[in-house]
Amino acid sequence: MIDPELKESLDRIEATANAAFEAADKTRKYMYWTGVITIVLFVLPLIGLAFAVPSFINTYTTELNSIGAY
Repeated sequence: MIDPELKESLDRIEATANAAFEAADKTRKYMYWTGVITIVLFVLPLIGLAFAVPSFINTYTTELNSIGAY
């Protein structure tokens, strides 16, 4: 038979471990969504700029050549 004091202590330890697990799981989910949002709001626009900037430079230099600015 388990001592009632020991059982109560084990129950408290189990409750504390479960609370810690839930907190860690919430933190993991928060970090995951922070990473996803960072990629969407920062990395994807950078990829878009990698295509837009050369096009802009080409258009700009073509216009400068056509008006004889060089």
